[in-house]
Amino acid sequence: MSEVRLSVEPRTEFGKGAARRTRRAGKIPAVLYGHGSDPRHFALPAIEFARVVRENGSNAVITLDLEGSVELALTKTIVVHPLKNYIEHVDLLVVKRGEKIVVDVPVVVTGNPGPGGLVNQDVDTLQVEVEALHIPEQFEVSIEGLEIGSQVLAGQVELPQGATLVTDPESLVVAVNEPQREEAGDEDEAGEEPTEAAE
Repeated sequence: MSEVRLSVEPRTEFGKGAARRTRRAGKIPAVLYGHGSDPRHFALPAIEFARVVRENGSNAVITLDLEGSVELALTKTIVVHPLKNYIEHVDLLVVKRGEKIVVDVPVVVTGNPGPGGLVNQDVDTLQVEVEALHIPEQFEVSIEGLEIGSQVLAGQVELPQGATLVTDPESLVVAVNEPQREEAGDEDEAGEEPTEAAE
């Protein structure tokens, strides 16, 4: 994961009105905490931060330039407005080079199962302990050609060197199941299509 540097400004005003003013100025209210230090409040440049998350994922590690002092920080929580889809607030965690941290990494299922198999993904993320500057963007789990009844457990997912699984290795990640036969009544949900059109 590439290292990204952002210049940030300290925040001295707090509360909803202050947060709104910060956002109107094209910035995101943010808090940096961890390593026993007092929480520090500042404003992130909105467009640049959104690009960092888009390119590096939600576990982005950022070098913060805060009035001349430099801190390495992990994106911990991103609060997005439920309707307007803009970032309302960000929590960041101080990290040190070489330090191991516990993060949730997205699981992406690739490939197609064997004939008739129905894919059921049980978990979207796996928790791993990994060096702060080597957080994987995602874990790919291939189900290519897997037969009905096949399962992939957390412990079977290939991790990069230096990463340790924190999630229970017996946790089900993805299963290939037999499609359930629905009783008549399914046809009603399919819409008012003429019966001849059904295959």
